[in-house]
Amino acid sequence: MPEPSLSLGLSVAVAFGIGAIIGMEREQSESGGTYAGSRTFPLFALYGALVSAFFPAGVPLALFTIALPLTVAYAAKIHIEGDMGLTTLVAGLVTVVLGAMTTHSDRAMIAAIVTAGIVVVLLSSKGWIHGVADNIGEAERRASVKFIVVVLVVLPLLPDRNLDVLLGLNPRYVWLMVVFVSGLSFAAYLLGETIGAKRGIVATGVLGGFVSSTATAMSMAERTREAPSLYHITAFSAVIASIVMFPRALVEVAVVNPALFPLVLVPLGGMTVAGAAIAAVVYWRSTAHQQIEAQIQNPFHLRPALVFGAVFAVVLLVSEYANAWFGVSGIYGTAFVSGLADVDAITLTLSTLSADGEISDTVATTGIVIAAIANTLVKAGLTWVLGTRALGRLVTAILGTVAIVGVVIVLLL
Repeated sequence: MPEPSLSLGLSVAVAFGIGAIIGMEREQSESGGTYAGSRTFPLFALYGALVSAFFPAGVPLALFTIALPLTVAYAAKIHIEGDMGLTTLVAGLVTVVLGAMTTHSDRAMIAAIVTAGIVVVLLSSKGWIHGVADNIGEAERRASVKFIVVVLVVLPLLPDRNLDVLLGLNPRYVWLMVVFVSGLSFAAYLLGETIGAKRGIVATGVLGGFVSSTATAMSMAERTREAPSLYHITAFSAVIASIVMFPRALVEVAVVNPALFPLVLVPLGGMTVAGAAIAAVVYWRSTAHQQIEAQIQNPFHLRPALVFGAVFAVVLLVSEYANAWFGVSGIYGTAFVSGLADVDAITLTLSTLSADGEISDTVATTGIVIAAIANTLVKAGLTWVLGTRALGRLVTAILGTVAIVGVVIVLLL
């Protein structure tokens, strides 16, 4: 059999598979059966694949043609069942498009496979998605929508070049970092809202650390004021939130400058392991089993995003000028001062400067660790000021050990 025929046969088989998995999911859902299910969806995908393979110019017309009977069937479904859900109708049209993509090109076929997986997850997660939506208040939903709209409108409009009027900053890159950091926080926030009241102190520390480790440490300190006997539990949660900052920084480095990741992994990984091990000992020695929850706020608000963008831009400029004027010592001083308030901005900044060749990977790694240590010490200080002395001593001992581990590893590199 000629190679083109083999390629076409494989593409058609992939289209059939895509239609089959979507169809089986729809068959088992409440919307299946009377409308479209495990037999109809493979036909949708095959229809799109064959039209795209032999009549590529007719794909738009073919999609319109299949939309007509789907709409009629949808109207009949509403009349019979009184169900106004559009999910199965839309899924049918998407399946036709995915089928057409499989015979368009190899790249399109891969995109179709990935998209089909996302579609199946969305369709089968109806209860989970509605549960997340129900747990998010109306005010938070509005804030999230505003943030997303601003991102979608502003990001494409920003120029993707260094502007002299902004002292050489690239506005699109700065805003892209804002979106990236907010996205990390929002993912953890959604997970926390999904777990809800079932989450325990471990989940509170981890999720709180990804959203805001500072806010979590403050919340744990305040809880200790209310119930001093829980200081082992609150200390554990505060420490976990603090050390989660290190994996978060690693994620940021991996995205912005993958070449720097192996070097940063050693000190931040060591600090994470040391902190987690000591915190685990504190947890197992505790006899309390109460669930402690931090007040985690939706990070998708416009004002904090703008503030972070401004901070990131300032830190980026200051780091560049500090490196030019004072060399390595300027970078380290900036990292320490910036780390007192926020680790994300300096991590992204040093990763960017290293990727651009303005500083060495070693200097970038040391600067990131210095910022992480500075921020860790701030968390310990907050537990002294806002919590009890017992909490402050315990958290300071753990985070102090973590900081020493980081210093030692950096000196050995």
